[in-house]
Amino acid sequence: MLALSALDNIKAFAELEAAIIPGGGIYLINEGNTYTWRKASKAFDLNVFRVGDKINSNSIVFRAMEENKTLIQSIPAYIYGTKMIAIAEPVVNEDGQVVGAFSIIFPKLHPVLKSFNNFAPIMAEAFPEGAFILATDLEKVTHRQPSKKFDVPGLYIGCELDEEEIASKVIKSKQSVSIELDSSAYGVPTYVTAYPLFDEDDSYEVVATLGVAVPKITASSLRDMSENLESSLSRIASAIGGIAVSASHIHSNQQELNKEIKEIIELTEGIDEVSTFIKKIAEAIKMLGLNASIEAARAGEAGKGFGVVAKEIKKLSEQSKSTVLKIKELTNKIKEKVDETSMKSCISLSSSQEQADITEEITTSIQGITSMSVELNKIAHEL
Repeated sequence: MLALSALDNIKAFAELEAAIIPGGGIYLINEGNTYTWRKASKAFDLNVFRVGDKINSNSIVFRAMEENKTLIQSIPAYIYGTKMIAIAEPVVNEDGQVVGAFSIIFPKLHPVLKSFNNFAPIMAEAFPEGAFILATDLEKVTHRQPSKKFDVPGLYIGCELDEEEIASKVIKSKQSVSIELDSSAYGVPTYVTAYPLFDEDDSYEVVATLGVAVPKITASSLRDMSENLESSLSRIASAIGGIAVSASHIHSNQQELNKEIKEIIELTEGIDEVSTFIKKIAEAIKMLGLNASIEAARAGEAGKGFGVVAKEIKKLSEQSKSTVLKIKELTNKIKEKVDETSMKSCISLSSSQEQADITEEITTSIQGITSMSVELNKIAHEL
């Protein structure tokens, strides 16, 4: 029990202790059923137990006054968001009557949170791209540690948790949760993981969470490059595939053209044979005309008409012979052109075959690179 006359000294002591006690605390004095004085440390405060508030009839303060003795009570985390220890001491007047109480509320920190300021700075700088470490109770952020390279200003001490926060999901599921966020959340792609911290006395009660946010700038850039590479290679492979099909068609057309040129050569050779045959006929006609002229000369006046016929036969023979020469000349020129075309066709045929082979090799190579880019993209997503 505390004497009413000692309250001023108690207030002075609480003012001093609130500034130095590890973890902080809230110091309260009530007169009757109303709080009349309050002092909270910077390290720990709650928006409850305000001056002017009435004492709850179920509270430890009310019971301490009723029973006129010092009481200590553990307050579960689900009531005010963090687990606490409350101590209530009755205050009596000179007549020994209970007129109020002096109470202290301390947060009961999880061992991990007690050592947060020791390990978090080291842990935050251990990642190549930096990291952001934070801890929460059941309602708000209680600890934060940015690194030199990475910070999340929006998650400040006292920031209340909403249902979408990863810490809220951890508290609800009582299991660790890991998610990958795009740049819309924290400005850069980020990998976030959080773990539940359980009450030392009740392994089923979550009292806090510990979270780590790691930026994935390099992995994001690598993923973007690999995706662009994969897309580009796919387009190139498709284009080369089209070229390969075209080259195959050209090769087929060249084969058909080469075949037709050979048939033309065979036809020109047939024309040569016909020309030779016509030439022979012309020579035979010429001989007939010559014989006819001889016989007409022997017959004299009687063979005069036959001589005219012989003359015409000879003339026809000369014309046939001249036509044969022209046909042969034209045939030779056609054959020369066909030979030139055939040679070029063979060269084109060979080139188109080489093009098709090279295109097929390029396509195979592109497919191999595409497979590698897919694997690269997979690795980037796993980083």
